[in-house]
Amino acid sequence: MILLFAFLIGIIAGLRALMAPAIVSWAAGLGWIHLDGTPLHFLSHPVTRWILAVAAIGELVNDKLPKTPSRKVPPQFITRIITGALSGAALGASKQTLIPGMVAGAIGAIVGTLGGAEFRGRLAAAFGGKDLPVALIEDAIAIIGGLLIVTHI
Repeated sequence: MILLFAFLIGIIAGLRALMAPAIVSWAAGLGWIHLDGTPLHFLSHPVTRWILAVAAIGELVNDKLPKTPSRKVPPQFITRIITGALSGAALGASKQTLIPGMVAGAIGAIVGTLGGAEFRGRLAAAFGGKDLPVALIEDAIAIIGGLLIVTHI
């Protein structure tokens, strides 16, 4: 079951690269997931939580800017895979399956990146080419989905 959650948090990283690690970090800090004794314990530290939260908020704003590149260009795609792998590894580590969690998170990030781009493009077309409402829907999916994942482990 934990690998499913790791895969799903990877999908969240594919939608919003920094939302997944920010949510996982807050979950660790609040004691929803336990990373004590793992290499990813640093995610539960208050400084880490706040840095990731501010970065995730910045990403939410940046995503709406007209010059923001596609999530499918190499730097953005790779970043999503890395943050998906990190987030999945943290969920996996909380159940002693760090490496499988990392792999599931990375795969989820690939699915989330490609699927999210397709979803956003099709929905924006249905909205008459208006991207902002779709971007806000995607934000809500990433935030609510991430919270649902970490609260149901």
